[in-house]
Amino acid sequence: MNESNADSIEMNNTAEKPGRDSNVPLGLSTSDYYYDLPKELIAQDPLEDRPSARLMVMDRNTGALEHRTFRDIIEYLQPGETLVLNNTKVIPARLLGTKKDTGAAVEILLLRRKSDGIWETLVRPGKKLRPGAEVIFGNGELTAEIMDVLEDGNRLVRFHFDGIFEEVLDRLGEMPVPPYITHKLEHPEMYNTVYAKFDGSAAAPTAGLHFDRELLEEIRNKGVNLAYVTLHVGLGTFRPVKVDDVREHRMHTEWYQVSRETADIVNRTHAEGRRVICVGTTSCRTVESASTDDGILHAGSAETSIFIYPGYKFKIMDGLITNFHLPESTLIMLVAAFTGRENILAAYREAVKDKYRFFSFGDCMLLE
Repeated sequence: MNESNADSIEMNNTAEKPGRDSNVPLGLSTSDYYYDLPKELIAQDPLEDRPSARLMVMDRNTGALEHRTFRDIIEYLQPGETLVLNNTKVIPARLLGTKKDTGAAVEILLLRRKSDGIWETLVRPGKKLRPGAEVIFGNGELTAEIMDVLEDGNRLVRFHFDGIFEEVLDRLGEMPVPPYITHKLEHPEMYNTVYAKFDGSAAAPTAGLHFDRELLEEIRNKGVNLAYVTLHVGLGTFRPVKVDDVREHRMHTEWYQVSRETADIVNRTHAEGRRVICVGTTSCRTVESASTDDGILHAGSAETSIFIYPGYKFKIMDGLITNFHLPESTLIMLVAAFTGRENILAAYREAVKDKYRFFSFGDCMLLE
């Protein structure tokens, strides 16, 4: 979805939406996930009091909605249930520099570490950064050489520096906030969850931003399990779906890891007949990728390009805590697979009517 056009999207919740391919079954066309979003509802800044965000609770069987505050989430959780949280950490992956030979301004966005000093990146402007081009950052304490142009247009880049790369990045890099955030964050640390642990993401698992340490401790004291997975979020999560038939869309690939401890907690929770609730779509994609058809979650690490859309049968997830997502995005399709398309679009219309805050720094839903 092109986020810059979010204010011009027109909702048409019918199979005959203009421009829709009538040969694609209802629910499998990208345009089936359009909804009207006024631009002013796109949250531009995080709330200082994280759990004070609004919470919409949906019974996915009936579509019934409740309007609460995120701090009330604890009332919907029962002892013995498990919350699955993604403990990835967003790094200051946006680097602004100059081309060595011309002095032209360029931007390099770190996507994935390939080996020591070598990253897959997104560069702007691409036409100026061909293989062999060199870029200087800051006072020259960091330089980069373009090694190769990859199939999807990303660049393979080798960085040169003295010391520890992460420390250099902390000094020179900026947080890579989504394109619909129109200004630099005043408090960049707010773009990480309070439980972020492992560096590697280019975007935050935003549903987790609503928790503070006190709320997590209250939840733990109630007897709810907290189980952590790691999925390093790539910027592919913001790439538009360019095909009308969602079955033809190809997802980006992301690295994940599930510990033995987490797998044991989740499997025990299900064995006891209790719910596993994922905090965010990244946690959902992780456990669904790491499980087998018999509903068993397996420990290990791998890469996933799982695409969840209506028709998918969930193996692990029984409930989902998630933000309000971009129209026509793979994320709203994932949510629709869990709640039903009509239910989620009705809920989004209600959220717009009630002026909920949308996207990364916006309000939240509990789907159960």
